[in-house]
Amino acid sequence: MKIRANGLEINCEIHGKESAPWLVLSHSLACSVRMWDPQIAALKSEYRILAFDTRGHGATGAPQGAYTLDLLADDLYFLLKELKIMAAHYCGLSMGGMIGQTFALKYPGILRTLTLADTTSRYPAEAAPVWLDRIKTAETKGMEPLAQPTLERWFTEPFRNSQPAVVDAVRKLILSTPVAGYAGCCHALPNINLTARLKEIKCPILVIVGEQDPGTPVAMAQEIHANAPGSKLVVLPAAAHIANLEQPEGFTRALREFLSSN
Repeated sequence: MKIRANGLEINCEIHGKESAPWLVLSHSLACSVRMWDPQIAALKSEYRILAFDTRGHGATGAPQGAYTLDLLADDLYFLLKELKIMAAHYCGLSMGGMIGQTFALKYPGILRTLTLADTTSRYPAEAAPVWLDRIKTAETKGMEPLAQPTLERWFTEPFRNSQPAVVDAVRKLILSTPVAGYAGCCHALPNINLTARLKEIKCPILVIVGEQDPGTPVAMAQEIHANAPGSKLVVLPAAAHIANLEQPEGFTRALREFLSSN
């Protein structure tokens, strides 16, 4: 369904039991709500799940121009407000994790827990040209040249060979991402610099990372864990960046155990 929030038509889905605690799922760059299908199927009997397409992605509006993480956090805040969701668990992967950190700091007291998967709290300065190159490629050549290199970062080679249907479904998500949305978010993400502020987040934090994630490697997850007092770190073997699809059972188990203990 479409909800108008923060001046934007936001596409979202609600699954699960009406009386259950809310769980918000936030996807990675160049994906959509469909990235979370295994977790929705596994957890909808225990939680009321809100999955939404980030600004510029899926069926949500894709305004031209550079986005900021504050803007993406505001989108979520006003979406929750429209849906009258006062408190929720949150799980975000990659870009979704960066939005989650920004949201938790900007709007304290709403998130019951914060799960940060395959993400970072800061990028080194030398990463900036990589993002600019991706923006240039998308704006001059479209999403097609970005698809294969992205899939090679996102999934291990054994998974790409053994699960072509899953990989192809994600390829289609990448190719269908609006250029304006991809570029807008690529302007936002490299500016994240929240490591020193993680200690201000008061809700329980779970950090999940694929052991072979080249984009936001284990060292970045360890940095979040080290700077978020009381947080829990889970490293998933045989997984790269989109760990929830490459190791869905292990990812869901870690998330379920964390949520049920908080």
